[in-house]
Amino acid sequence: MNQVDPLQPFLDSQGVAILDGALATELESRGADLSGALWSARLLLEDPDAIRKLHLDYFEAGADIAISATYQASFQGFARRGLSRAQSAALMQLSVRLAQEARDQFIQTLPQTRRQAADRIRPLVAASVGCYGAFLADGSEYRGDYGVSSNALRDWHRPRLEALLEAEPDLLACETVPCLQEAEVLVDLLNEYRETPSWLSFCCRNESSVSSGERFAACVELAAASPTVVAVGLNCTAPRFAEPLLRLARQNTGKPLVCYPNSGERWHSASRQWIAGAEDDRLATHAAAWKAAGARLIGGCCRTTPADIRALGQRLLPRRGK
Repeated sequence: MNQVDPLQPFLDSQGVAILDGALATELESRGADLSGALWSARLLLEDPDAIRKLHLDYFEAGADIAISATYQASFQGFARRGLSRAQSAALMQLSVRLAQEARDQFIQTLPQTRRQAADRIRPLVAASVGCYGAFLADGSEYRGDYGVSSNALRDWHRPRLEALLEAEPDLLACETVPCLQEAEVLVDLLNEYRETPSWLSFCCRNESSVSSGERFAACVELAAASPTVVAVGLNCTAPRFAEPLLRLARQNTGKPLVCYPNSGERWHSASRQWIAGAEDDRLATHAAAWKAAGARLIGGCCRTTPADIRALGQRLLPRRGK
């Protein structure tokens, strides 16, 4: 395998890479209608410019890595809207291009001196490989109780992976994985597509378990053994659990750790509402502790904003330019 780890320049130069924040919830706050099972992927059909603009806002706020708007995208989900396989694949590839175009626009707006400076390495684009529970749109990522076979999961993930890879993202972000079964399926598939590195991040219910109740340490060990997975950690998890989870992960792998928790609010799937969290759950408040616990890719998930990512970057990389 001739895989090049695109994260290494960031880790060598600045010690961490700053991830972006929420897409869907931030788009909603800007007036987008994301009702329905497609969630943010709905805007790939209806308003792709809004997605591109939000990616640009995150780059301008200091994000080193943008994650595409494909968390909720799937062939089956788009088929419910009457789209063909070819149309669905084109939309998934569009999601990656939107982030790439925002990245290129951001680079062009930088003064020439800063394009060459170490304080802003050329940002990366990660294609979001959302979990099967995201397609179900019933909160399954917070339970991990799919009730389907590994072969069914493999058949569901494979064509989407192949479609996303056609758009040539820098990385694959396999995110919000709630159970060991799906992690095993993803690692097996990723090992077939070794040219593109990936990270694997888990949705966790407490300081030691993923959503299904299985051991987070076992999930980390699985990811750590894969030559294609270049980083492993957590996302869409309450901030208060992040530090102990990171310390647990560090005991089970030497790979860079990923940490992009939600804002501290909790999603209630039955009412489709967010329940407020604590004021001290702001990302920047915990950034130094997460880094000390081993996190090297740090950002935000649901209900976080460009302002949160700017504050996070200022806390972790205070000498970097605005």
